Amino acid sequence: MNNLENLNILITGASGGIGTSLSKAFTSTKANLFLLGSSEDKIAKLRDELPSTENINFFSVDLSKRENVTNFCDSIIEKYGGISVVINNAGITEDNLFIRMSDSSWDKVFAINLDASMIICRKFIRGMMKNKWGRIVNISSVVASMGNPGQSNYVAAKGALNGLTKSIALEVATRGITVNCISPGFIDTAMTAKLTDDQKLKITERIPMGRMGSGNDISSLVLFLLSDEAGYITGQNIHVNGGLFLA
Repeated sequence: MNNLENLNILITGASGGIGTSLSKAFTSTKANLFLLGSSEDKIAKLRDELPSTENINFFSVDLSKRENVTNFCDSIIEKYGGISVVINNAGITEDNLFIRMSDSSWDKVFAINLDASMIICRKFIRGMMKNKWGRIVNISSVVASMGNPGQSNYVAAKGALNGLTKSIALEVATRGITVNCISPGFIDTAMTAKLTDDQKLKITERIPMGRMGSGNDISSLVLFLLSDEAGYITGQNIHVNGGLFLA
């Protein structure tokens, strides 16, 4: 596996279910971690779950506003010189039937699930190109490939993220940079923990493996995609869903 020691690694949505698993997985790499959450409370909770070391940096950033994303990226470049590994994991849902979908729900879901990822990639990829090495992993969703009623905004945003990933991958393939997507299926997180037992049963009945995935199923794949062994994998959308959807 590639040695990530001293590399600057950015993880957005670090305080969520998958984000917390990613954050914990990377604490053993001795990389310089830049962990973003959507609120001070969530970041404080994440800080309590991780070891207290100088190489972990915590930030609370509202990714729904472009100027916040831009200012954060500029401050990281100015203070730390840039980011070598970007993991765009932040995402939100604001579900409703399409006919009832408000403009604000559409715009906010696109701002966080797509626009923030685009800005972050664009800001940090120049440094990766200069160094002739970099890794970008965008966390998408199985519903971007399947569709899902009540989630037209989320599905459209994640579908666009998939397309963005492929295009960027083609543009930087000769510069030692890989760009990939991971599309999780149903993962056992705080969000799915809110489901009733009946809802969970109906979901798992649809999954050939008969269970939800874990955050470790995602973080282990992310670690592999950052390794030298995965250096010939780029522009891919890798599904992790227990057989729910076969690409």
